[in-house]
Amino acid sequence: MTRRHHNGIDIANKTVLITGANRGIGRALVDEAIRRGAKRVFAGSRGSLEINDYRVTAVTLDVTNAAQIRRAVEAIDTLDVLINNAGVAIYDDLSNLDVVQQHLDVNFLGVLRVTHAFVPPNRSHGAIVNTVSLAALAPLSIIPAYSISKAAAFNMTQSLRALLTSDGVTVHAVVLGPVDTDMNRGLEIPKALPESAAAGIFDGLARGDEEIFPDPASASVAEGWRAGVARELERQFAVFVPQSTPNVG
Repeated sequence: MTRRHHNGIDIANKTVLITGANRGIGRALVDEAIRRGAKRVFAGSRGSLEINDYRVTAVTLDVTNAAQIRRAVEAIDTLDVLINNAGVAIYDDLSNLDVVQQHLDVNFLGVLRVTHAFVPPNRSHGAIVNTVSLAALAPLSIIPAYSISKAAAFNMTQSLRALLTSDGVTVHAVVLGPVDTDMNRGLEIPKALPESAAAGIFDGLARGDEEIFPDPASASVAEGWRAGVARELERQFAVFVPQSTPNVG
């Protein structure tokens, strides 16, 4: 089966917002966007962030905080690419509902809140990139609340893709395998470097991939996913989107 894609987006000369930009993949995405010639990068994070580049603007942004999201919208007058990268990962066994709720608040609802804020009904064109995980495709039993929240975020990404396509907004899911970040620090498994994953994400965006598999572990399942029944059902269900869709914003 051939890969389904739209026209790719070259990050050069684009304005980008990256949430969760203070460390790990988020920080690597900021650096890679600058390396590829982004015109301006808004780096959202809950805490302080110091990047000595005139093209980078730090934005205080907790994706669970409605007031901070509103202030971020006011500070960013134009945007080409929104990268929803902020996330939380807590090892659990589903016995604590507060932990489950925390994952959903950040990894699912946080993505939707920020997307609502930056993609109003009158917006057209541009791209939304949501970082999910291989755990969105199949649960990882040592971190099930995270897996649930990423599965929800993945399904939501697919829904937004169908709802926003008529507005010229492309929606992409980044399916990450193990990356050498704080989340995976104690696991003795092969891990991609954050810098390599960030480069793979922008490569996938440049190709126009709807699902981006940016590291060796995720790339190993890419063709199986694209040829699988779940992907085929997404294509079939997309025809049910009405010509006039409800406002996302």
